[in-house]
Amino acid sequence: MVIIYEDESHIRDYQTLRATWSVKGRQKQIPAYGHHATVRLLGGVTIETGEFHCMETNPCNAQAFLQFLQYTLGQYPDKHAVMVLDNAKIHHANILQPFLCENEERLTLVFLPPYSPNLNLVERIWGWMKESVIANRFHANRKELRESIVSFLEHLAQFPEKVLPRIGQVIMSEN
Repeated sequence: MVIIYEDESHIRDYQTLRATWSVKGRQKQIPAYGHHATVRLLGGVTIETGEFHCMETNPCNAQAFLQFLQYTLGQYPDKHAVMVLDNAKIHHANILQPFLCENEERLTLVFLPPYSPNLNLVERIWGWMKESVIANRFHANRKELRESIVSFLEHLAQFPEKVLPRIGQVIMSEN
């Protein structure tokens, strides 16, 4: 069995400014051109390993969520997946029902209580991504924003053990 926390995120390049240190008299300057590039993502974090699976989508709808479910089950062909998620409309859409019935032996959806994003561990990954990708940075266009997101995702894929502490999991060594 594998436990996956899933959610959607919209990474918007709004020239997000955060507190930062700088040399006196050399305050960091972030250019802004008045455009707002957006990348829509569906993602899930596996709490046992720290693997983060992510898929870009446009629009973010029930059909895209269905594709993400198919993709996720493909990542774990020999395991039962328990997916913990919020109560967004796209998670309850009628279009999902045939797939869910067909895969009830391999997939269980567990819905969090309404208005409780703090219980969804993947929210911590989205926050980390936004802090790394858009805080105190400028992207001239959607392509540059997407490249920054891909770079962050590649880092997570290379070092899934860095994800575990972010979601509150303790790495246990085997002796």
